[in-house]
Amino acid sequence: MLLLILAIVIGLVAWALQLMEKAIEGQEFSLMLAGFLVASTAAAMMSVYFLMGDYMVFVTQAAHASDRVAVSQADETTSIPSWLVEAEWKSLP
Repeated sequence: MLLLILAIVIGLVAWALQLMEKAIEGQEFSLMLAGFLVASTAAAMMSVYFLMGDYMVFVTQAAHASDRVAVSQADETTSIPSWLVEAEWKSLP
């Protein structure tokens, strides 16, 4: 997945450079703006990729924690919400 996103980002950056070179040759502001927007899109794609990677790790850890809480609550019948039990469990040394 990373290689696909990396290939797309490299393609976007190459396209942005082409647009900016044409803008300099023809003294056109619109092409320079288009090149800047394409380069911004490439940067945004990489940012979202790294943010989603961290988010997926968080979701995976939360799922495993809720599984542990569900197993521990299977023996006990309490009315304590699972998120509170999880918060107390994380605060223990």
